[in-house]
Amino acid sequence: MNMSRPAFTVHIFSIYLMGLGISLALFPNLLLSLFSVAQTSEIWIRVVGILAFNIGVFCWYAAASESTAFFRASVYTRTLVLVSFIAFALLGMASPVLILFGLVDFAGAMWTHAALKLEQRRSLPYVRTLI
Repeated sequence: MNMSRPAFTVHIFSIYLMGLGISLALFPNLLLSLFSVAQTSEIWIRVVGILAFNIGVFCWYAAASESTAFFRASVYTRTLVLVSFIAFALLGMASPVLILFGLVDFAGAMWTHAALKLEQRRSLPYVRTLI
């Protein structure tokens, strides 16, 4: 599969999201225990897993279709994830370990952002100056 750099970054992120989603949906307490988060029998963690998996599928197809608008939007939304998770931790609403997941999203967002900028620079015509 031949894809642009921005598409590749979102493709990799989609694999992460689908894996995370499957883990949360099928084995939530295993994943929670790896990060020293209290185990739960609540259904919500599995619901979040299904949602993460579905967003991963959206990312997979966006990458396959070279949806630049989606790539740009994902930079903003993945950055918002980190900001939100930091706020949740600071307000005592969640364990600070949640920030680690936000950092993964943010790192992916910055990778996509850099790839978009590189593609943009490459698409500009080369102008030679005589100075």
